[in-house]
Amino acid sequence: MSTTTLDYHNNPAKVPLRERINVRMLAFIAIIAVLVGYPVYVLVDAQLSGGIKAAAGGYKQVDLKAMSTFEFDQTNGTIDDIPPQWRNLDGQKVILYGEMWQPYGAGSTVDSFQLCYSIAKCCFNGPPLVQHFVDAKAMPGKTLDAPSGSGQVEVRGVLHVDVQKDGGKVSKIYHIDVESLKPVT
Repeated sequence: MSTTTLDYHNNPAKVPLRERINVRMLAFIAIIAVLVGYPVYVLVDAQLSGGIKAAAGGYKQVDLKAMSTFEFDQTNGTIDDIPPQWRNLDGQKVILYGEMWQPYGAGSTVDSFQLCYSIAKCCFNGPPLVQHFVDAKAMPGKTLDAPSGSGQVEVRGVLHVDVQKDGGKVSKIYHIDVESLKPVT
């Protein structure tokens, strides 16, 4: 009785490429690419832009979170303690995205508020810091419609960067003269 052995290693069957790749495999690869690629894109873009991008109309779109994440002495801080890329925005037209905090306001219009990148996420490591908030005030003679509900808003205006003290500690470093305010949809 003779036995015949098949040698699969030396004589593999050649399956055409179109039969090895199917629609399900392409869909799976596309989903993984989006799930991994988009966060990587966001991180790389933030690193390359430094948190500041040119926008239409002479505005600069500024990443509010990036603008607030640096060490700053809450009592003795000076303008020199603010990183240069943020100091250089003084007097510039900017677009900021964040959440409004207006503890004393009510009604359909608003004239002043504070803006933070995320009220819930900004202060995990202790008390809120002065660099986390931008004091916002409507331009003289301008009325701003208050967005209904909570959530992200887009604020356009002229940013001012300077250290102001009140009661022996720094009370604000960023303030903006608001030209427009609208909810982000």
